[in-house]
Amino acid sequence: MTIASWLLYIIVGAHALGALAALGLRGAAGRVLGATGAGAGSLATLGLGAWCLGTGTVLAITAPILPLTGLALRVDGVSAFFLIVAGVAGAAASVYGAAYSAHYEGRYSLRLLGAMWNVLLLSLPIQVLADNALTFLMTWEVMSLSAYFLVLTEHDRRETVRAANWYLVVTHAGFAALVAAFLLLAAGDPTASFAAMRSAVLAPGTRDAVFVLALIGFGAKAGIVPLHVWLPMAHPVAPSHVSALMSGVVIKMGVYGLLRVSLDLLGGGPAWWGGLALGVGAVSALLGVLYALMEHDLKRLLAYHSIENVGIIFMGLGAGLVFQSYGLPALATLGFVAGLYHTLNHACFKGLLFLGAGSVLHATHTRNMEELGGLIHRMPRTAVGFLIGAAAISALPPLNGFASEWLVFQALLGGSTIPRAEIAVVMPIAVAMLALTSGLAVACFVKAFGITFLALPRSAEAAQAQEAPLAMQIGMGALVLACVALGLAPFFVVPVLGSALGGVGGLPTASVEFSLGTSFRVAGAVGQMSPLLVALGLALLIGLTLGSLRAFADRRLRPGDTWGCGRIGHTARMEYTATAFAEPLRRIFAELYRPTQDLSIDFHPASRYFVESIEYRSAIHPWFEQALYTPVLRLLRGAAHRVRRLQAGSLHLYLTYMTIVLVVLLIVARWPR
Repeated sequence: MTIASWLLYIIVGAHALGALAALGLRGAAGRVLGATGAGAGSLATLGLGAWCLGTGTVLAITAPILPLTGLALRVDGVSAFFLIVAGVAGAAASVYGAAYSAHYEGRYSLRLLGAMWNVLLLSLPIQVLADNALTFLMTWEVMSLSAYFLVLTEHDRRETVRAANWYLVVTHAGFAALVAAFLLLAAGDPTASFAAMRSAVLAPGTRDAVFVLALIGFGAKAGIVPLHVWLPMAHPVAPSHVSALMSGVVIKMGVYGLLRVSLDLLGGGPAWWGGLALGVGAVSALLGVLYALMEHDLKRLLAYHSIENVGIIFMGLGAGLVFQSYGLPALATLGFVAGLYHTLNHACFKGLLFLGAGSVLHATHTRNMEELGGLIHRMPRTAVGFLIGAAAISALPPLNGFASEWLVFQALLGGSTIPRAEIAVVMPIAVAMLALTSGLAVACFVKAFGITFLALPRSAEAAQAQEAPLAMQIGMGALVLACVALGLAPFFVVPVLGSALGGVGGLPTASVEFSLGTSFRVAGAVGQMSPLLVALGLALLIGLTLGSLRAFADRRLRPGDTWGCGRIGHTARMEYTATAFAEPLRRIFAELYRPTQDLSIDFHPASRYFVESIEYRSAIHPWFEQALYTPVLRLLRGAAHRVRRLQAGSLHLYLTYMTIVLVVLLIVARWPR
């Protein structure tokens, strides 16, 4: 038996044992053993992906587990890459979750949490290894349902139940679209293998329908606009390590599925496929960061940034599909590599940020940034980890977010080589939207980090916060190292991703040229970048600054009070709030937000020149919920009320209904054609 086969069996065995331990043992033993199984299985997932990607091993396994066709699994370059994504995020989140989930003990079911955590982690590698329609769809449903139960952990809260229900409805609407797409791909045969789908010859209209259905189905899981409404509801209420995995990996299954269907099974298509994916991605990226700017809930802010970053990934994939349709394989590979690179990077820095937010929630019992502040003194390691994650998601060098966003920019700028008027218009607009998104992301995380960790505490809980337990720090530390390593070594990551895509949809292997081992240039890109030199330059600048301060600054200690605008002593009420920080941008984008505002001022009874209190409330207009989903829900409720009239409680009436339906079906079946 090969190494790859052993690793696959370890994945299944470790997660199965972890789930059984979580179900069978109470207290700390079940929690720790369940997390141990989850961590071991995730490390085996990482090992399987790295081994197959590094050695070029192609593993194919068929087991008579599922009905009709059996369980069909196959590892290729694309699936091996997503195994790495699932393994990295899953291992870090499992270690973190072993300590984080302790505070649920006695309040919620740790058994269900540990079991569903292992089921979800097992479904992810099986999902990307699926090699026929039935295996893919059944695993997709297992993944969706296990995530639903994890979101529903704090089931006694109304917002949790509402979020879980929204997630379930949207993901099953997407699942229905996927079933239709695979039935069209397989000519109505749900047992067809992916190999048969690749060789099938479909009419152009059928291919277009498959792509649109796949974009809807996978987009619902990925959280692209306007199918994103479940994401900012579900991520904040889920346990924080669950939020990290859902944002870092689960929503990426939508990216994997779209890539598998559009590039691998369909082999690419017309330019409008890529243009549609690119446009949806650009809108999702910009709207995601704009709505994140207005959030005061730390985890909800991060959830909106997941929409933003999935949009950036879709921009890379869309650019790749456009370039492939015009017969530009080098630029197409660049677009796909950029999208995949950002997929891995987002799993690392967004997982880190959710784990950091979970540590804050664990210590202060609140997600409201207005009640935080000063945590850098009480939780220094968490603050450093969150700061690195914030810098990475803001695309600041030399971290990983900068490297992958730079590649996305290069892919979009490569559109200038296509002599078509529509491309000459679309690509510059996409570049501008990505640039605006990047700038707004920096502003958003200045707010998120500054309001949460700096200045003075705004509540007793923040003032009494304590650093996260060691296991939670280890989980965050692993992702910190991943963010730094992936940012410094794109010249290693890019050729690996190019080789993973080699041969898929007729793509060649991406070529990378080295210059003194410090800079790299990707074929088709208009520029080149040296992450090592950028890092060395920043280190040198920081060193010179610190050295100059030591050499020339006056070292005498002169304590003094902070300027308090004429008041004696500085208080938390004099600090910037999240609302005040975002107010200028709220005014700039008022046409989008349509905010409702309420300002109440209480004056001193003796004089109106003295203000006792100011209360300011503001809410953002929920465009998509009111314009798109509310009419649909109203229609469904009305139809449900009408259908309920048929439920009269009479057995004879029900038998009459069944007879009528049977007669109609027989007439349709025997109708002459």
